[in-house]
Amino acid sequence: MEIRITVPILKNTRRALLDAPKFESFHDPVEINDAFRVHFSKSGLATLLHSMRYKPNASWAWHRLCREAEDLTRTHAVSRLLCLTHLSTHWERVGVVPYSHQLATAHRVIEEMRGRAILADEVGLGKTIEAGMILKEYMLRGLVRRTLILTPASLSRQWFYEMREKFRIPVVMQRSQYDWLRHECIVASIDTAKRQPHAAEILSQDWDMLIVDEAHRLKNSRTQNWQFINSISKKYFLMLTATPVQNDLKELYNLITLLKPGQLGTYRDFKQRFVQDKRTPKDSKQLQNLLSQVMIRNRRGKGTIEFTKRIVHPVAVTLTEQEQQFYRMLHNFVRTKMQTSLALKRTILPYITLLREACSSSWAAALTLKKLAEKAGPDSKDLLSLLEMAVNIEISAKIECLLKILGEYGHEKVIVFTEYRGTQAFIKRHLEEAGLATVNFDGSLSAGRKEFTKFLFSRYGDVMISTEAGAEGLNLQYCNKVVNFDLPWNPMRLEQRIGRVHRLGQTQDVLVFNLATAGTIEEHILKLLHEKINMFEMVVGELDAILSQFGASGSLESRVIDILTKADSEEELRHEFDELGDDILKARQLPSEVGIFELYP
Repeated sequence: MEIRITVPILKNTRRALLDAPKFESFHDPVEINDAFRVHFSKSGLATLLHSMRYKPNASWAWHRLCREAEDLTRTHAVSRLLCLTHLSTHWERVGVVPYSHQLATAHRVIEEMRGRAILADEVGLGKTIEAGMILKEYMLRGLVRRTLILTPASLSRQWFYEMREKFRIPVVMQRSQYDWLRHECIVASIDTAKRQPHAAEILSQDWDMLIVDEAHRLKNSRTQNWQFINSISKKYFLMLTATPVQNDLKELYNLITLLKPGQLGTYRDFKQRFVQDKRTPKDSKQLQNLLSQVMIRNRRGKGTIEFTKRIVHPVAVTLTEQEQQFYRMLHNFVRTKMQTSLALKRTILPYITLLREACSSSWAAALTLKKLAEKAGPDSKDLLSLLEMAVNIEISAKIECLLKILGEYGHEKVIVFTEYRGTQAFIKRHLEEAGLATVNFDGSLSAGRKEFTKFLFSRYGDVMISTEAGAEGLNLQYCNKVVNFDLPWNPMRLEQRIGRVHRLGQTQDVLVFNLATAGTIEEHILKLLHEKINMFEMVVGELDAILSQFGASGSLESRVIDILTKADSEEELRHEFDELGDDILKARQLPSEVGIFELYP
């Protein structure tokens, strides 16, 4: 005897009640055994799945029934996302236009990946929008109520505004340890969340969805961050990162295992089957297939987004006579100190930093010289002499060049990046003397001050002067001019800076000015980036792959430091940088299969 049950619509949105027949059934019944079949309506399935989470002591048959029902939901899912209809009027009012790759990503995560995925789109392609669409869709379907969004502290407020303004999700900013119980949808800093008493409150609860931004910070399974995220009870789980793996295939394994344990087997099995060496996979097609089940990576270009043009101007700056004299004396001092430190097996990084600061501005170098002189005590004669030279430099060739660039574009907004707080203050002083409205953005600002600074720049400012803190999380599509006042030695950091303006929503061609002082280490870096690897003509994915095959982006900085340490003359320095550029070009010509970045599905 066969028992047949049709579960009707129990509760749904008003639109669903108007659009759907009351007893609409799927063609394929759920079979628990030969004598028991259940036919579900679409909304009945949603209600059944929602109630399952609140029946921890239900029988195994009940759980199996719900799992089968969830499979049917994916199989018979409607082609149109509910959130598109629900938010269409609101999006028209606030100016949100979802792109085809974002819609495809949301569909795939919900219908194929069961709401657990790594969103690994390249920088600027809208991973936050994809996550917001997925979260909103699950909320509309009644499958998600309690949501936890964990981000770096600098991005928490941005997530708060994005979810509220673009998706009308009632998210709150975490303020106290009691918020974890008070509110159902919370955005918080991961650094705060992992500390007590917050961690205990979070781990004591069941979360319907967990979203983690900048998830590449979870690549090491031994860290507190990884252990904490792994311990959180969550049904759906999204991790967002543009760089799921950089240096080692084990990083990839750790991220996938955090998301879906067992997907890649044990690490021993994974290593035997897929790892040739730590950066070179084997059986890459099978590994790609496994990754494609849990990771989505959209790239710029045909099929996704054609960004506006990026027009890059390398600008060689000739130092003033006073600056040249200071740099020569500082360079000689640094070389002597580096040789002494290497002989004594001490760190040379402070002296490398000092040389880089001198290329940026005399103020940046002066701050470090002052600290070194205070530490050296009676042996600080040479340091004090250099410090006096630095503070007496009033005319800066780079500042003159920057003012000339700004003068060409009137009152158009420009963002200026520098690595050093001393240079930031130096630039601000001179620009304000020239009558320009400037704001400073750096890591010392609180979350509230950062938001206020962004508001001041968008409404009243001419120039934002930002340290590396602004290279992550800032969205400045209304600005299309970037000046790199000094050049970082890691090309990906330079790409992150430009990505603040060259991203979705940018309607103008982006102008990038890279300033480098002639006759210094910066001149060699500029030549390397522009002439050797043609960095600015690449898409981000290609740059990722080259640096990965070359030996990871971080190691490029190590090679530069090694060259500086060993070169005895300017001619030898030039020769070594030429060889470095040739090595990178060789990496660019390697077969694509060897690059770990080519594993991205």
